Amino acid sequence: MARSHLPPLAAIRVFEAAARHRNFTTAAAELGMTQAAVSYQIKVLEERVGAALFLRQARGVELSEIGAHFAQKSTDALDILSDAFAKAKGRTEETLEISVIPTFATNFLAQRIGCFQIDNPSIAVRIEVNQSLSDFASDGFDLAIRSGRGDWPGLKSHLLVPVEFTPMLSPALAEKAGGIHQPADLLRMPIIEPSDPWWHQWFQAAGVPDANLATQPGLQFGSQVLEANAAIAGQGIGILTPAFYREEIAQKRLYQPFDLVCSDGQGYWLVYPENRRNLTKIRLFRNWLQGKVDEFNRQ
Repeated sequence: MARSHLPPLAAIRVFEAAARHRNFTTAAAELGMTQAAVSYQIKVLEERVGAALFLRQARGVELSEIGAHFAQKSTDALDILSDAFAKAKGRTEETLEISVIPTFATNFLAQRIGCFQIDNPSIAVRIEVNQSLSDFASDGFDLAIRSGRGDWPGLKSHLLVPVEFTPMLSPALAEKAGGIHQPADLLRMPIIEPSDPWWHQWFQAAGVPDANLATQPGLQFGSQVLEANAAIAGQGIGILTPAFYREEIAQKRLYQPFDLVCSDGQGYWLVYPENRRNLTKIRLFRNWLQGKVDEFNRQ
């Protein structure tokens, strides 16, 4: 197709924003335009295409079949153009901003992120560790690592590590209690985070369905990293993801008394907005992290 037949770039930008938000008013606010100006640019584009891109409905607008196909291609094209422009402008150093939950940050990413920096010296990395879900539209993060089921609307999700769990404690505490011979023996000892639903699920699977943890005072940390540190210090039994504590087990700082490991169907996920998936820095980090995770899972 001849380049002279292409529609104005301004109209494509307006259409892409309106298609992403499914709302002309929101698109107008993002682009600093009036709603009337957005409607006009959409009309210009529809006339050039020769078909309706949106279906006007009582509660707003929805993409037509042609509009949906064009929206995806428009997003891809604008991402590529944005990336190319950044490079042409001389931005040899970019910043990749990542939000990571504490468990994954401490037990996986911190030991490996330096390798990414060495392989990609032109990309500066900023990591923020927190439990809250990132709002990519307002907090400036490029990527996030979350725990859950990977079903966050508008985000592309890649499963990294499945969530698995089993009781773990310090060998000294196990010896002090006279050994751990059967699952019910755990109930004689201090439980860390007894309100954690993982405990109920594990005891059910272990054949102790009547395990009563309601009377356990327990320690409340709200983070698996802190629970593990408390368990290592002999403060009680934590229910932890064993894959993250291989070194502690090998060094006999933690003891896994039973082979039974449970899963609740959740996992640790790499997520980012679908419309940013073609950015070079996101693609480079995604491929690097997936390689590290594959290596970790094989172990």
